[in-house]
Amino acid sequence: MLSTIRSYLPSGDEYVSEDAIKNLRNYKYRAVDKSFLTKYLYRHYWEWAVTLFPRWMAPNLITLTGLSFEVIDVLLVLVIMPDLVGPGPAWLYFAFGIGMWLYSTFDNVDGKQARRTGSSSPLGELFDHGCDALNCTIAGIVEASAFACGISWQTVTIVFLTTATFFFSTWEEYHTGVLYLGYVNGPTEILTIAVLACFVSGIWGPAIWHVPASQGLPLIGSLFPASWELMDSMLAITCVAMLIGHCFLCCWNVYEVCKEQKRSFVATLPQMGQYVVFVSSCYVWLSNTTTIFANNHLVLFLVTAGTVFGRIVSKIILAHLTEMPFPSYTVQMVPLVVGAILARLGMFSPSTELLFLVLSSVFVVAAYLHWALVVIERFCEFLGINCLTITPRKHREKAE
Repeated sequence: MLSTIRSYLPSGDEYVSEDAIKNLRNYKYRAVDKSFLTKYLYRHYWEWAVTLFPRWMAPNLITLTGLSFEVIDVLLVLVIMPDLVGPGPAWLYFAFGIGMWLYSTFDNVDGKQARRTGSSSPLGELFDHGCDALNCTIAGIVEASAFACGISWQTVTIVFLTTATFFFSTWEEYHTGVLYLGYVNGPTEILTIAVLACFVSGIWGPAIWHVPASQGLPLIGSLFPASWELMDSMLAITCVAMLIGHCFLCCWNVYEVCKEQKRSFVATLPQMGQYVVFVSSCYVWLSNTTTIFANNHLVLFLVTAGTVFGRIVSKIILAHLTEMPFPSYTVQMVPLVVGAILARLGMFSPSTELLFLVLSSVFVVAAYLHWALVVIERFCEFLGINCLTITPRKHREKAE
């Protein structure tokens, strides 16, 4: 029966062709990190932290372990504070901050472990960045809980801010071949602020983020509407800083590369279309929902959408590694588009919308897992390595 089911599913060749997989031989990781925090502080911390891991521990296993800390935080949210408001016990907010910090540490140590053990590979980049893509939603939910944003558009904004910056960085890397982290970037400075914010909530309570903006930001609070809370103004500032600053810089770097290579920069802009469709579908669905906000199903919706986003970005990373054309579509987007249309037409009742959301979640998670497992198996077979254990060097050389 399993073989019959498998015959209806896409094969490894459909995800990564034979010609494309051979391009892994050209792989060379290139990254630039301008962060002063990284240069003067975190780099030394990470170099020390990697020595705590045994040499037999595979880099991808470190990455996966790091992601598990964030998953545990989300489970704590669902069990203790499902309304994302609370207030929860002080230790919960400290757990959020510690989970984020451990994720960041493991996420930065995995590459150092790969170089330390001589096990660097293109699978490591795909696995690492794929986990980062999934964590955009997970960390967003945790941070929204630490801020007591509740089942609201504030929570949605936090999550989609993280996805926007990550999408643009991935799009930029596809065209430039370089992962560029600026002087202020998400994985370093923004994550540090997020961790500190969790600790602030643990010490003074999350209500501190909901004082009037004029009180929380006395120097610039008058620039915001009188009805705005500190949280509203912080989100507005973040939107300007991350979306305009970060996204403009990504576009500029791609423009410079296109200019140097005598390619059309304008021709790269339609590649953002799938992300625009993704965000638009989520917005339309949530704007017309009958149950997601009212009946506390926002976390389920965000996890579903976040899995779709993970597939979108991971396909771009895969295309970058294998030198395939830029992917413009993923079948996992279909439930979001259909859900948006049905919600806009008023065809959902509370029960049918919940059923559709649950079925959509099952579909996108199953589709993502199938794609990920097949692609990982394809990489491992070609490179002569294992995903979660370190392969002896002689086996890797034989595969080459």
